[in-house]
Amino acid sequence: MEYGSIGREIHVDATPDVVYEVITKPEHIAQWWGFDASFPAVPGGDGRMTRQRRDGTGTLVVPIHVVEADAPRRFVFRWVHPKDQQATPQNSLLVTFELVPADGGTLLRLTEAGFREIGWEAAQLEAHYRSHRVGWDEHLPNLAAYVAGLVRS
Repeated sequence: MEYGSIGREIHVDATPDVVYEVITKPEHIAQWWGFDASFPAVPGGDGRMTRQRRDGTGTLVVPIHVVEADAPRRFVFRWVHPKDQQATPQNSLLVTFELVPADGGTLLRLTEAGFREIGWEAAQLEAHYRSHRVGWDEHLPNLAAYVAGLVRS
């Protein structure tokens, strides 16, 4: 396996405007992704996302740096960099959400890249890559279901 990037596409039954709100607003992120988010969704915005660790060993705090916020088309951020450092291509992962109107809803394309650039040893690289791949496979369907509930309300 290459472990370079993760790519996913899903169709969401809502307009790009609605989907963009759901991927950038803390009150929505908590519902589909399980993170308490605190960051301004503007280029250069810094913040963090927190949640309880799955193994019950405390709180996971993940720094986030917004790279691009082009509503309702693209939202790009860097994350998982050390909290005491600025996010760079050498110390963080780059997540890109692209939103394209399609079939009365939105085609959401997700890419997460930068796994190899961080310089993790082989076992760490594989573990992080697999964890993120499994995470996106869980959270993107949650996003689509959450949006469907919003649209029905």
